[in-house]
Amino acid sequence: MTPTPLPPRHEPEAPRDLVGIGIGPFNLSLAALAQPLPELDTVFYEQRPGFDWHPGLLIDGATLQVPFLADLVTLADPASPWSFLNHLKDRDRLFPFYFAERFHIQRAEYDAYCRWVADRLPGLHFGHQVDAVRWNPERALFEVDFTQLGTDGEAEALGRTHTRNIVLGVGTAPHIPDALKPLVEAPGVPVIHAADYLAHRDRFLTAEHITVIGAGQSGAEVFLDLLRNRPAGREKIHWLARTEAFAPMEYSKLGLEHFTPDYTRYFHALTEPVRDRLVAAQWQLHKGIDADTIAAIHDELYRRTLHGDWPDAVLTPAVTVRTAGRVATTKVELHLEHGQQGTRSRLTTDAVVLATGYRERPLDRILAGLDPYLRRDNSERPRIDDQFRLHLDPSVNGRVYVQNAELHTHGVGAPDLGLAAWRSATILNSLTGKDPYPLPRRTAFTTFGLEPHPQIPPTRHTPALTPLVDG
Repeated sequence: MTPTPLPPRHEPEAPRDLVGIGIGPFNLSLAALAQPLPELDTVFYEQRPGFDWHPGLLIDGATLQVPFLADLVTLADPASPWSFLNHLKDRDRLFPFYFAERFHIQRAEYDAYCRWVADRLPGLHFGHQVDAVRWNPERALFEVDFTQLGTDGEAEALGRTHTRNIVLGVGTAPHIPDALKPLVEAPGVPVIHAADYLAHRDRFLTAEHITVIGAGQSGAEVFLDLLRNRPAGREKIHWLARTEAFAPMEYSKLGLEHFTPDYTRYFHALTEPVRDRLVAAQWQLHKGIDADTIAAIHDELYRRTLHGDWPDAVLTPAVTVRTAGRVATTKVELHLEHGQQGTRSRLTTDAVVLATGYRERPLDRILAGLDPYLRRDNSERPRIDDQFRLHLDPSVNGRVYVQNAELHTHGVGAPDLGLAAWRSATILNSLTGKDPYPLPRRTAFTTFGLEPHPQIPPTRHTPALTPLVDG
């Protein structure tokens, strides 16, 4: 049945300077920094009905892994009205935060801050699903087709916007291992991704036995939350990890310099094979567990040995789930293999939480109309320059920027909130051809390569003082 055409939504006849697709933290950062620039006419589209940042993982007490200064704007413009500190001031919470002495805020507080920005920024259109992007060579503009959605998610109107430039911030999607996809997709089976944890938490707490798979930060937070809410001596929890250990995240001060603009520029200049090797090897920079969470897990387990018994909790690294299936109608059977021992076994459980991470959302669907113009690397991934622009055919004089889709070209800092403001400022400087946001020339003490002339800022000279005159 052919759907009835919807009435078109009115859009301004003049083309936009920038259309943003997706409104997560990264495009929200860009929108906040673009707002005070009068020369830019921008609009951002998001298919969800409102700002929504990992709602299933806003576990009570869970904190960000970056300091509060890694908000949407501060590291590019500390005086911005869209800073986290200004959010606190607006809520009359500045003094309580000052006395709380928190450098790392809770996830729920970061989500509330982003919602505060999203509710006040102009030019953000939620409930708008972008359907296609094309290049119109006759007008030398991009065409962006979208569907306006109602509160029920059904289509209400169609629209088209013309723009000189585009920025993609479509984010990541939960990753489900192939062995477990049939169970996740089957109705009624208690197997979920950690992204949906809070929505199912009450149900999972009543399960007789629970298994958590994945040893990153979200896996550790889910395991700790379940452990704290299970009766002592009857925890009945397995925590399985593919990694060789429940490893801490690299959080030394020099280690953190891998999340600086200096390292991003260094990484981008490397060859493609070297970049691919480094991304795979650097998992502990961004996929480990923070030391406080590891300590809290050990403290909780130790507390439960007070009366001489050990908690009924099994923590096993170096384990891969080969296959999985249903047993009877309510249980799940996991077929496991231990990589170091070379042994196999089976585990029957009542519920499974997959803390198996996220993957970049493929850009192929959204960019299908631009595919003839798109330049790719040897692995068929989009090539991205040092200004976060896709390499397009020279006949396209518009630019397509990406946010958090450049792990393969820019390294481990791509998904890091701490680089959000710097990347947004880089994009806006490129877009305007000016420097509305002057950026630092050097950001790390580490020199990552053998550069004959490292990027060192010029020496600051103290101005000469005028002698005082008596009388």
